[in-house]
Amino acid sequence: MAQLKLEKRGHTALITMSNPPANTWTAETLTQLRDAVKSLDADKNIYALVITGEGEKFFSAGADLKLFADGDKAVASDMARIFGEAFETLSAFRGVSIAAINGYAMGGGLEVALACDIRIAEQQAQMALPEAKVGLLPCAGGTQNLAWLVGEGWAKRMILCGERIGAEKAQQIGLIEEVVATGMALESALAMADKVAEQSPSAVSACKALIQKGRSGTMQSALPLERELFVGLFDTQDQVEGVQAFLEKRKANWVNG
Repeated sequence: MAQLKLEKRGHTALITMSNPPANTWTAETLTQLRDAVKSLDADKNIYALVITGEGEKFFSAGADLKLFADGDKAVASDMARIFGEAFETLSAFRGVSIAAINGYAMGGGLEVALACDIRIAEQQAQMALPEAKVGLLPCAGGTQNLAWLVGEGWAKRMILCGERIGAEKAQQIGLIEEVVATGMALESALAMADKVAEQSPSAVSACKALIQKGRSGTMQSALPLERELFVGLFDTQDQVEGVQAFLEKRKANWVNG
């Protein structure tokens, strides 16, 4: 059975982590994720990506610690590289990525959600980066993405103190954007992905790049780029279509180009 399932529903791609009992990551599934996102990036008909876990208990428990039981540094180096490649590729996806957190999201299971643009969690979900409890650290963007989202204080509480938080607290601190009832994360995420399809995919891609530029650059460097990308949209068919659809009071027909 495939441990990473890819399904396309209209303009939305659905990726389901399916490695029971805890949907843990392996080198194979991480490579599959990286390659799947790259293929979706090249598919002009896909505007949004939703990722969720199979089953009722786990979104994902992260890496299988048995991989690191013998202390092999070569294995550790390979896994860190593959984790980074997979989640950085996900973060760079040109469309909108949404994590539908349907249960426990631990370690690398939370890090994949952190690499997404938006996170929706069910009310019973639990989130943590507990790597330091076993002598490790979050190596797939966790120390950076978590601190960016929730600030240094809460990032230190979760990473340095091993604090596990529930969905309500996660929403309060800005780790997730929405809490939904048990069993509703996927439906809610897919509904949000449908809203993405109402936006110009060309404009969404440019906006996402600008928003994320703030992580590595300054506002002074981003503002000229903002204006440049705005003008660049006038080279796209979607810009003409969007304005005409608005003026004609009809739904736009995007071509992603």
